[in-house]
Formats: sequence, C-alpha cells, structure tokens
Amino acid sequence: PEEAVRWGESFNKLLSQKAGLDAFTRFLKTEFSEENIEFWTTCEDYKKNRASHQLIPKAKTIYETFIRKDAPKEVNLDFHMKEVTAQNITHPTLDSFDAAQAKIYRLMEQDSYPRFLRSDMYLDLIKGRQHSGKPPLQYCIHELPVLQRAGCDT
Repeated sequence: PEEAVRWGESFNKLLSQKAGLDAFTRFLKTEFSEENIEFWTTCEDYKKNRASHQLIPKAKTIYETFIRKDAPKEVNLDFHMKEVTAQNITHPTLDSFDAAQAKIYRLMEQDSYPRFLRSDMYLDLIKGRQHSGKPPLQYCIHELPVLQRAGCDT
C-alpha cells in the first residue's frame, strides 16, 4: 500500500515503478485504452537500442502498429504529429518518436491518470486490499465486527 500511495504523487512515479506501470496498464485495459501505455513502453524500449541496423525495422513496426491511420493499436495523435513522425522514421534515430511519445504521455497524465487515481482498483491498492474490493483475510481476523458489516468474507 505504501508504494501505491507514492504513485499518487506524480504520473512519473507511477510509470517509474514496475508494479505501478503494471497496475496502470491493467486499469487502461479495463477502459479499452491500453494502446497508449503500450506505445509509451514500446518507445522506451526502442530508445534502448544500441544497434543502428535495428532502428529501421523497429521504427517501421512501431509506426505501423501505433501511428499510421487505421493502425491496429492506433494512438490519438493529430495529423501533423503523424506526419512529423513519418518523416522522422525515414532516417530513424533513437529520438524519432520523442515528440509523439511526449504527446501520449501528456494525454495519459491529464486524462487516464486522474481516472486511475479515482478508480476502485487504485483505491483498493492503497488500502491494502485485493482488487476484488474485499479486504485480505488478515484484516478480517483482526477487525471482524467492522469488516463483517463491510461485506468481508469470514
């Protein structure tokens, strides 16, 4: 729960911890918008490439998967950003997707992240509960009268 509480301090803290990233990804799947976090993490992985010969095929795959019109996991980018990105990948570098990635980051930070912080999934995490919404068994044993009224399985 303490780790989850820190995720509420900033979007960057959420994404910088594997458990936070995993929880946010699960949340986005419930909203059918996981393509944004998939794009962001794919761009993070892309920037770790050290072999320049891998940049062209990886850049094309990212573009075809997330950016081109009617891509299978198309992210919400305006026409101009798509055009800039298409130009960037003609001669790809490690920062070819930075502008598009920053746009998706801001979108998630301003839109999905606040909804995540208000979600039952997150609220259960910071209260130390399983996502079922019911407290773990050890809470039931120690606080039986209160939690029976709250619907805890005993």
